[in-house]
Amino acid sequence: MEPKMQLRDPEIIPTERVLNDVLGNSVYSVLASFLGRITSPEYGLNIEWRYYNDGKAWLGKITQKKKTILWLSIWEGFFKTSFYFTEKHLKSFAELDISKTKKEEFAAMKPIGKLFPLTIDISCKEQLTDLLTVIGFKKSLQ
Repeated sequence: MEPKMQLRDPEIIPTERVLNDVLGNSVYSVLASFLGRITSPEYGLNIEWRYYNDGKAWLGKITQKKKTILWLSIWEGFFKTSFYFTEKHLKSFAELDISKTKKEEFAAMKPIGKLFPLTIDISCKEQLTDLLTVIGFKKSLQ
């Protein structure tokens, strides 16, 4: 069965309580840890939750000043992070210290216009290492 995207009601704002109810304690604790880390001075990122009518769901836009670093969506049993890169960053991405599987998935993705998408599904703390590496890489890009 396909996992279902959550947070579809425009009237229900994704507060900590709502996120915990939707994800369950174990996945929510991973999300809370992740958001705490990336909004700390070490990463200095901001998150803005907004309801998007085109996708009919709440998404978290994670930014550094005006630059979008990644998008966050909430699913049944996990949260999904989505990044977009340009062709000039593909070679540098291939050199990142992340799992071979994730590099292969990224290499196989079809571009959306001029952007190359990367999604990382997170349901446990062990998956945060690759995610944080990709965030550091995305932050460093011009």
